[in-house]
Parts: sequence; C-alpha cells; structure tokens
Amino acid sequence: MKPLSEKSAALNLLIGCVVFSLGSIIVAKVPVGSYAIAFWRLAVAAVIFAVLMRLFAQRFPKNRKAIGWALLSGVFLGFDLALWHESIHAVGPGIATVLNCLQIFWITAMGLLFFGEKLTRQQVVSLVLAMLGVIMIASPEFGHNHHALWGLFTGLASGLALAISMMLVRKTHETAKTPIFVLMWLLSVGGMLTLIVPMLLWNGDSLLPQTWTQASLIVIYGAVMQCFAWGMIAYALPLLSLSVAGLLLLSEPVAALWIDFVFLDKPISAIQWLGAVLTMVAIYLGSLKKKK
Repeated sequence: MKPLSEKSAALNLLIGCVVFSLGSIIVAKVPVGSYAIAFWRLAVAAVIFAVLMRLFAQRFPKNRKAIGWALLSGVFLGFDLALWHESIHAVGPGIATVLNCLQIFWITAMGLLFFGEKLTRQQVVSLVLAMLGVIMIASPEFGHNHHALWGLFTGLASGLALAISMMLVRKTHETAKTPIFVLMWLLSVGGMLTLIVPMLLWNGDSLLPQTWTQASLIVIYGAVMQCFAWGMIAYALPLLSLSVAGLLLLSEPVAALWIDFVFLDKPISAIQWLGAVLTMVAIYLGSLKKKK
C-alpha cells in the first residue's frame, strides 16, 4: 500500500472519525439492546477480518500469551461498546461520545497507579478542565433527564474499558508480533464471547432487528464503523504528529454532538456546548506529551 502524505493522512483521519461517529445514529435508531448490537457489530467485523486474514495469509502468533492478551483486550472492547451504547440511549450520542473520549485520563490514572508516572502541569490543567467540562455537560441533564446519572456513569465507564483494552493491545504487541487482521479478529471474538451472557440476560426482548432494513443497518455498523472507519484511523495515526492527530481526533465528539443536535433533535443548552468545548480542549491537552 502506497504511504500517504501528511495531508492525505490528515484527511483520512478526519473522514474516519466522522464516519465512525455516524454509527451513533444507528445505535440510537435501531431498536436492538445495547449489548446485543455490540455483539452483532463485533460478529460482522469478525467475519470480515477472518476473510482478510485468509486473503493476506496472516498467521496467528506462536506465543499463546499474546493470543490471550488480545482476547482479553476484546473482552474490554466489548464492554466499551455496550456501555457506550447504554450512554447513547440515556443521554444521546454527543454527550456519550464526549464522555467516552475521556479514556485518555483513565490511561493517565493507570500510569500514576501502576507505573509510577508523575503528572505534568499540562496534565493537571487538562484534568481540571475535564472535570469542569463534565460538570457543565451533566448538570443540565439532571434537570430534565431521569436517565442522566446512568448515562454519565456508563459513558465514563466505557472510556475506562476502552483505556484498558488499548493497554492490553500494547501488551499483545510487546509479547509477540501480531498481524493487524489477526489482532482485530481476536479482539472481535473476545468481545463477542463476553457479550453473549449479558445480552441474553438484559436484552432478551431486543436481541434481533425487526426488519431487513434494521438488519442492513447493523451490518453497515459492523462493516463500515468497526472495520472501514477504524482502519482509516489506525492507518493514518502513525503518519501524523501528536498535536495534529490529537486535534483531528476531536472531530469525532464534535461530529457526534452535531448529529445529536441536528438529526436527533436533542436539546443541548449553551452551558453544555461550553462544557463540551472545555472537555475537548482538555482531551487535546491530555493527549499531548512532552518531547524527551
């Protein structure tokens, strides 16, 4: 594959983020449970990655620990998706996506607790801004939305699950070199297996789509958002500087908020818009690291 220029990589990343955020419309509109639609999304992706593994003759790593880490990463990816879906149903795609993007701060917390890292001034400022932003986003919801607390909790928890999944992907690569399609297949399978029991327990009456249109949307959700959009993001990220990548990645919560406001008719107050801006500034600052 011909390497992308910096401008092309930036465009790819922007398109990938916007397309990925469009998946929230499918989650909000298709009457399938949060755990069930996460399962079907990963199932569609697993089929596609299995075909790609075969086409590109990619093999599993011989190290069983690497396979185990990848499957465990898939477990947390499954919960990340399901909890994000729960948050979407409770407070809308925009707020849910902003909360999910706070995973950068969960990674910072893990660095403090487990790796003895220290907070920089920039990270302290970003944490304060993030807390203020979340308070400004959440407080108006409590005045009119009975599901606000659940949406806030599941949105933040989805970010934690995503942070753990990302750390386990890194652990997989540290243990043994794992081809990308093999890795994504293992993640998908790990997530699918994890979600079977929760979706049967909590989504028993909403396991399957009711029409062929709904089924088609779920296939699109798995193929386009999980495979195509993630692929564009993953391919473009290493080709860009941290500052440019961090800024462009904010297009995902911005697009989700806009979709929520324009297409799903969710009322978003001025203080919530300001809170979202503060939170995204915090995410941007938190994603940057000092050059050594």
